[in-house]
Amino acid sequence: MKVPDFVEGNRITLLRNGLEYFPALESAIDNAQHEVHLETYIFEYDATGIRISEALKRAAKRNVTVRLLVDGFGSQDLPKKVIQDLLNAGAQVLIFRKNISPLTLRRNRLRRMHRKLATVDKSIAFVGGINVIDDLNHPKPLPPRFDFAISIEGPLLSKIILAAKHLWMVVALAQFKKDWVRYEKIPYSNIQPSGSQLGALVIRDNFRHRHDIEEVYLHAITNACSEIIIANSYFLPGINLRHALSNAARRGLRVVLLLQGKIEYHLQHYATLALYGSLLDAGIEIYEYHKSYLHAKVAVIDQQWSTVGSSNIDPFSLLLAREANVIVDDKSFATQLRICLEKAMAEDSTRILQEKWKDQSWINRSMSWISYYIVRVLGGMVGYDRKPNNPEYEKL
Repeated sequence: MKVPDFVEGNRITLLRNGLEYFPALESAIDNAQHEVHLETYIFEYDATGIRISEALKRAAKRNVTVRLLVDGFGSQDLPKKVIQDLLNAGAQVLIFRKNISPLTLRRNRLRRMHRKLATVDKSIAFVGGINVIDDLNHPKPLPPRFDFAISIEGPLLSKIILAAKHLWMVVALAQFKKDWVRYEKIPYSNIQPSGSQLGALVIRDNFRHRHDIEEVYLHAITNACSEIIIANSYFLPGINLRHALSNAARRGLRVVLLLQGKIEYHLQHYATLALYGSLLDAGIEIYEYHKSYLHAKVAVIDQQWSTVGSSNIDPFSLLLAREANVIVDDKSFATQLRICLEKAMAEDSTRILQEKWKDQSWINRSMSWISYYIVRVLGGMVGYDRKPNNPEYEKL
């Protein structure tokens, strides 16, 4: 199992929801002197999208190199005029897998760029689960999404910058944008310490890092000593992760799952419900968040190890999408994140009790298992390994 490659000397700050994230991101872009790189699955042209796109245009107009990478499915509603305005201002914009066919189940269609990542010069980076979309942009009037991001200052920046530039290079070359692969010669390798926190970047791609995020979770869960708290918006782990969590609970650890309580995607929601029985039987605590939509992808283990990122624990994140998580080995950071999760469970969530769960109707049980097998079969159809026709394009 993979052990994260930790880097010392960082200052890592927890950002709760867009209320804390977007002002920090906008400020960093406005202070950029050399380059800004932003990756996001969803770029919605609402009040938040307008705010960030205007900041990107301001940076480009003062000769800062601005690169925006969005996903072709998640950002399919982004108006072409917005992209053209960014290009006219001098920004560079790429769309990851732009062509989407609704009539095929080929795995390429579901290989998405799900990362939410930004770097500004060699001064600051952001990683997390927050898309460029207003927190209140819901189908129904609800409180803000429950989500997190982090800002990173210090030597870990060099790894985040290299990961961002590598993906940009792969996408740019695949789209015949060779001129957009030229980078300023800024010495990223000698970024000075900004704090005392240990941090590691873990990515999932379709080439060298296909199982890294899953393996990091497995290593942390297997080696946990006292407590595991996971908050995940789409939770459908494979058998290895399920066994690791159940085994941890059976050996006396407190294992807690904070999951989606409001139905956003029915198939995924009911598929997750199919696992509740075995998880509860193992002694795992399950809470469903009902105040708003839970979009977080975070975990805290032993009040020391924590992760914040874009990766759900489901087949689409762990087998198909490009994801980015940061692991933080720091007690104060873990405590801060743990307090947020405990508060959400105590005030805004419902605990699923084993006795009550066993009393559910056979209709609900059937719906759950049918959904589970549909998701699993779909994941198998599009996620299996095969020899690629175009190896370079397959790396996307």
